[in-house]
Amino acid sequence: MQYVPLGRSGLMVSRVAFGNSMTHGNQIDDDTARACVHAALDAGITTFDTADAYADGRAEELLGRALAGQRRSDLVLCTKVGRSPRPGPNEGRLSRKHIHDSAEASLRRLGTDHIDLYQAHRWDPHTPLEETMSAFADLVHSGKARYIGVSEWTADQITAGAALARELHIPLISNQAQYSLLWRVIEREVIPASDRAGVGQMVWSPLAGGVLTGKYRPGAEAPGDSRAVRAQGGARSMNRWRHLDDTVLSAVAALDPVAAKAGLTTAQFALAWVLRNPAVSCAVTGASRPGQLTANLPALDTGLDDDLVAEADRVLAPVVVDDPAMAGRAPAPAAPSPA
Repeated sequence: MQYVPLGRSGLMVSRVAFGNSMTHGNQIDDDTARACVHAALDAGITTFDTADAYADGRAEELLGRALAGQRRSDLVLCTKVGRSPRPGPNEGRLSRKHIHDSAEASLRRLGTDHIDLYQAHRWDPHTPLEETMSAFADLVHSGKARYIGVSEWTADQITAGAALARELHIPLISNQAQYSLLWRVIEREVIPASDRAGVGQMVWSPLAGGVLTGKYRPGAEAPGDSRAVRAQGGARSMNRWRHLDDTVLSAVAALDPVAAKAGLTTAQFALAWVLRNPAVSCAVTGASRPGQLTANLPALDTGLDDDLVAEADRVLAPVVVDDPAMAGRAPAPAAPSPA
């Protein structure tokens, strides 16, 4: 495993982080979830990412139990606030009330006294940014959070948040965004703005929700155990990509021989491509069984040849999404109902 600073901070993260957004408490049983976490630890992964919204808090609980007994100082524990699915007028926000309430609940579920990286889970247009950043500052100054990050913020939002963080003397160090060979919307605006602010990219879905593993083939049914057909959230996750059509799947199939020239599987090539970007500190990957996680780690030891990268770009060019206007696109919290 390799370890690098997250953004321009002193926090060292593993280049591959383990994330449990679509698995723990949802698609796999608890014993398998625990086995996946232990496989990550055995592989040298120190960075674990979750959120209070995943499986309505069960993902945090399962991760906390799976990590119990590990030396806490060896771990970088990351969670998020701001997309709670629970009903209530103050839920799912980045208000002072919800941030503090959610932090306390996350600490209980994770079984820890501090969160290493506490992230704003999407922009909240209904709460003043000053209120959000001030609440985060409270948590940092009290020791309940060590560092602050954001997820899927636009370039302008990152710039504004980083300016306030500097005023409040708190470390805003990361943006967690979608990024893959197929989804490149952060390249033109978000990454340059982040670089100027000292914010590193902690990217999620580097394998495009499994599309870049090569398991989905044009004209063929999706495998029965794949995410695309899972009843609990998998199909919705895949639909986000708009990638399960023959045009995209044919382009991804054409990537197989390119990856083979590098001595890699398509999934390994896709992960190596993401980590090749100097703006990317780490890539968040999940697993529904331990072998999935370890199978892709050879990507860490591979430097991709420029000619192969150019060939991959040519193969995928017709299906790549790179419009910077798509950055930060996600359902926002609903506006408060009038009294």
